[in-house]
Amino acid sequence: MKHSGRAIAFAIAANLMWGLFPLYWPLLKPANSFEIVAHRAIWTMVFCTVVLLFSKKFRATFALLKIRHNLIRLTLATIFVSGNWLIYVWGVNHGHVVECALGYYINPLVIVLFGVVLLKEKMRPLQWLAVAIAAIGVLVLAIDYGHFPWIALGITASWGSYGLTKKKLGLGALEGLALETFLSAIPYGAYLVYLANKGTGQFGHSTHLTLLLMGAGVVTAVPLLLFNNSVNQLPYSVIGLFQYIVPTVQFLIGVFKNHEKMTSGRWMGFAIVWVALFALGIDLVKSGRSSDNNFAELD
Repeated sequence: MKHSGRAIAFAIAANLMWGLFPLYWPLLKPANSFEIVAHRAIWTMVFCTVVLLFSKKFRATFALLKIRHNLIRLTLATIFVSGNWLIYVWGVNHGHVVECALGYYINPLVIVLFGVVLLKEKMRPLQWLAVAIAAIGVLVLAIDYGHFPWIALGITASWGSYGLTKKKLGLGALEGLALETFLSAIPYGAYLVYLANKGTGQFGHSTHLTLLLMGAGVVTAVPLLLFNNSVNQLPYSVIGLFQYIVPTVQFLIGVFKNHEKMTSGRWMGFAIVWVALFALGIDLVKSGRSSDNNFAELD
């Protein structure tokens, strides 16, 4: 199958942008993590709404909220993605970029495991091997950290749960993101009003920071649009392998830009996880598809 060069370029660009997110969130300080996520959700909703209006999909998309089971699942998806964003932004802005990268490295493996445990899917031998090796890697990292890597596992658990919920909805990525951020707009908006009344909110204090907070919606939605333009033209195996760009870029930022501490035990743990991912990558290529494409929408 001859792949479209434009589709590959869009897929690489989307994953690079997701990988570079750790460079953006620190720019929003002194806003706290919850304030950043609140602005991210609200301005993402605004951006997605504009795109839906432009593409004449607004009414059809928001009409989905009238269906009870859609509303319940979208509410669950909103809770999971909000938790994922909060853990991720907090981790990045508190010097844990490498651990966040670990979360996205093991995420495809956890999604495979979710498929077996919750959806009763069958795992192939290489998938079992990959999950077993990854579990050893996480154990090594936990021993080295002196505690369980809760940031990485929190990111993985929340994103895996989000992907599972979205799988059952069957919505397009843009439509789903618009509805999820719409549902979260009331509590997030109330929180931002609360901060404004206290005088502790960062929005409006400086033009530079205000534009960056508004830009959180753009940087969230743009890579998603790029990804959507590529996903229908590329095999799932290719899309799945491109996912490894994201944590790799994050890992490089954490180690070489932020100079986060990497002991020999952490290098060993990551090396074991990389072996697991290599095994999963071989399985993706051999099978010609990924186990689940829902993990494609990243932070």
